[in-house]
Amino acid sequence: MVHVQHLFKHYRNAEHPSVDDLSFTFDEGKIVGLLGPNGAGKTTTISILCGLIREYSGDVNVLGLNLKSNTEELKYKIGVVPQQIALYPELSCQENLMYYGKLYKLSGKVLAEKIDSLLRQFGLHEHANKQIRNFSGGMKRRANIIASLLNDPTLLILDEPTAGVDVQSRSMILSFLRSYNEQGHSIIYTSHLLDEAEALCHEVLIIDKGKKIIQGTPKAIIEGNDTPNLEALFLKLTGNKVRD
Repeated sequence: MVHVQHLFKHYRNAEHPSVDDLSFTFDEGKIVGLLGPNGAGKTTTISILCGLIREYSGDVNVLGLNLKSNTEELKYKIGVVPQQIALYPELSCQENLMYYGKLYKLSGKVLAEKIDSLLRQFGLHEHANKQIRNFSGGMKRRANIIASLLNDPTLLILDEPTAGVDVQSRSMILSFLRSYNEQGHSIIYTSHLLDEAEALCHEVLIIDKGKKIIQGTPKAIIEGNDTPNLEALFLKLTGNKVRD
């Protein structure tokens, strides 16, 4: 699914690199958690995998394609759910989804039926014509995810998809991710909710200060480090100091 070798990214005027000689492989068909404290380099890594950051060193292959030479082709094969809500607040949910669908060169009956199906699946069908600014936090998160699914991506990348949502929305989102994965799609996901990651992910990669700390199945790395759960392991490896 993803093969990264010696990835390095240093932002101008930053004291330290955001990503520092990071190498990892994610296998196809898995839900993989990319975990780390604030400032660990998660969002930068995801932004590179999505093709949003083009200036970096190292070799990155996604879905068998080299990222630098196949960025445009890859954009049609992946779906991206950013941490911030990437919807236009003055537009309705339906209008937002029509706009994003057209960016994927979808239109007409195909796009309309896709939007209708996803709105029903995520419990937003009755709210399709409401402006996004009038949505609750959980509704915005669900609509944000729908926008990433219109092209039926082979690889879905999500940055904190359940941050700040109600219990019911969180349950719906996690249930959907499991179902989407069971249909053969691959998922990369970041979260600070480590109990959630432990229950959801087939494999996790913990990074800190731009470097790889540990990778493996939650069960294997928890037992291998004599810790009771993923949160305890995370604190053991990254420390208790609060990160800004």
